[in-house]
Amino acid sequence: MTAMNAAADPEIYAIRYAHHDGRTEAQNFIGGDPHHASGPLDFYVWAIKTAQRTILVDTGFDQAMAQKRARTVLRPVAEGLRAVGIAPDDVSDVVITHLHYDHAGNHDLFPGARFHLQDCEMAYATGRCMCNAALRMPFEADDVAAMVRKVFADRVTFHDGDGAIAPGVSVHRIGGHSKGLQSVRVESRRGAVVLASDASHLYAHFETGKVFPIVYDAEAVVAGYAQLRRLAPSDRHIIPGHDPDVLRRYPAARPGLEGWAVRLDLDPIG
Repeated sequence: MTAMNAAADPEIYAIRYAHHDGRTEAQNFIGGDPHHASGPLDFYVWAIKTAQRTILVDTGFDQAMAQKRARTVLRPVAEGLRAVGIAPDDVSDVVITHLHYDHAGNHDLFPGARFHLQDCEMAYATGRCMCNAALRMPFEADDVAAMVRKVFADRVTFHDGDGAIAPGVSVHRIGGHSKGLQSVRVESRRGAVVLASDASHLYAHFETGKVFPIVYDAEAVVAGYAQLRRLAPSDRHIIPGHDPDVLRRYPAARPGLEGWAVRLDLDPIG
């Protein structure tokens, strides 16, 4: 762990905003049985709060997109942020782990933020691969166009592989699920917490080596599990992108937020 005094230790939040139930094994794992039920997915954004700045990881989607994609918004992203004491206007930096619809919506919610994206994710989402219906399925044209407009407004910082966002906060390209997928590593009071995002949708993916069916490069996904473990001091420091169990493993951000927002910089429960 990088030396940090207690006052500098960030607060790290996982905030659930949406849910998708009724999934089969085939929807969650390559090779899964389409006739067997599997666990649901939760949808999160993550926030890193220090005395100097507030960094958001991903921006989620809104009610209109939930209706289009048959997902259920439980509480809008802005409401979840306010519940942990963060106003959208106060967000200084937004890391977009990748440009899939559930990570890159709510385009105008953070007017003062600088956005961080991998070079190859923007190239992928605006290039010839989007001529293929299967590859473009998890993207939304409006989300990609909104990011292009931010580029022209000088609000985007591009990264090529590993990159620093702030002291103790770094991004690491893993790819696989999307060509330019990046995970975020945060030095905290309990050691380095790795926000995997969709480098591992569920704990079961990196724990068993299984692969989520929406994929650009399955080999890179599996190699990414090893990379997550190199970035983290233990498996208990890796936070998957869509697992409902995150809300059971970590303490609530404050009383009344159980099942909604948890603290990842604190030790897991039990």
